[in-house]
Amino acid sequence: MDGTVLVADDDRTIRTVLTQALTRAGCKVHATSSMVTLMRWVEEGKGDLVISDVIMPDGNGLEALPKIAEQRPGLPVIVISAQNTIMTAIQAAEKEAYDYLPKPFDLPDLMKRAARALEVKRRAPVARTKPEGTGEQDDLPLVGRTTAMQALYRLVARVMNTDLPALITGESGTGKSLIARAIHDFSDRRSLPFVVGTGADLATMDGPSTLISRSRNGSLLFDEIGDLDLEAQARIVRMLDSFTDNAPRVMATSQSDLTHRMEQGLFRQDLYYRLSGVTVHVPSLRERVDDIPLLAQHFLARAERDGLFLRRFGEDAMDLVRAYSWPGNVRQLENTVRRLVVTSPEEIITRSEVDSVLGNQPAMEPLQGGGEGEKLSASVAKHLRRYFDLHGGVLPPPGLYQRILKEVEMPLIEIALDATGGNQAKCADLLGINRNTLRKKITDLDIQVTRRRKLM
Repeated sequence: MDGTVLVADDDRTIRTVLTQALTRAGCKVHATSSMVTLMRWVEEGKGDLVISDVIMPDGNGLEALPKIAEQRPGLPVIVISAQNTIMTAIQAAEKEAYDYLPKPFDLPDLMKRAARALEVKRRAPVARTKPEGTGEQDDLPLVGRTTAMQALYRLVARVMNTDLPALITGESGTGKSLIARAIHDFSDRRSLPFVVGTGADLATMDGPSTLISRSRNGSLLFDEIGDLDLEAQARIVRMLDSFTDNAPRVMATSQSDLTHRMEQGLFRQDLYYRLSGVTVHVPSLRERVDDIPLLAQHFLARAERDGLFLRRFGEDAMDLVRAYSWPGNVRQLENTVRRLVVTSPEEIITRSEVDSVLGNQPAMEPLQGGGEGEKLSASVAKHLRRYFDLHGGVLPPPGLYQRILKEVEMPLIEIALDATGGNQAKCADLLGINRNTLRKKITDLDIQVTRRRKLM
């Protein structure tokens, strides 16, 4: 790697680590904690690459991007930020950053991106206006610092200004419609209509033409397209085939496995391939457990802004929130946090209060099984294949083995305890494991045990 890199970050440790790594790779490095100093270096013609934090004591790395582009067209800028929201990734793309990485970043990954930036001449920047009608980033619950969410942010930023149809998949409550809205609101079509098409809109022969007229050259979303009947699907196919150059961008969401529905003859194959120009998978909360505290804090702050009580989670209460499976995902988490804010009598939300609320909600997502008589191993295999397929060729987050074991282990122990009337000795014997092992698993999985007579 060859070239001069300008590093701007107010964290001395990050400056030191980047300086050492880039120097070992053969680069010259100028590092500073001041945005003013960085801009002076840029104006003086120094540097072949800029690596900059967003929030600096005397400036903002994102706001500096247009100035850098004006002073030095083609100078690539890699933005690094601890603000792990979709807005940061989108703003970085809008302002023509070469790349964006969240903190904490993977150093080898950053070095690879820096090497590419130094080798590839960046295209001339294109002026874009700030999206209209958008609120502050805190108003978007699309927040997260996990690998899965950061990959989602970067994908949205890359595809938002293309004409490709987008199929947005994910479980109920993950925010699929929010992703569709974000793709529209931050694209070049933002000033044009965003229309949601329904089954009722497709019930008549002239329904598709009405949808095209309403959406003009904006965006047309079909929410939960897997629920539409075959006749409505056929009308969408004919509508897509009739599109001209001024057609709207089409997006669709689905929580159901469309490939499985195709196998059952319930979803048209030609429609699937027309919609899946790009597939955007929105991860479930189980796939990004480390984001749960961040989201919970976001919803606590939102409740306070809405005039509700100031509340925060105790440490053991948050442990229980993290351990829960959240089958309803972000929507269920938001409703639960809001309920706790209203019902908790003290500022600190306790573990028992969380347990009381979650005890009345479904705790596990059912496995996506097949028909009657299907073996458990076949049902699990089908579920896992679907899980991998939904990642679109990208590996799931690390720790898959333990996550899958927990998904199977928890209902197995709960059902065995229920069958033995809560008698742990009988349950351990039934399962064929040591009683101490069972007790540890009950504690680790936070399983509630109720003793009662059981005639079995």
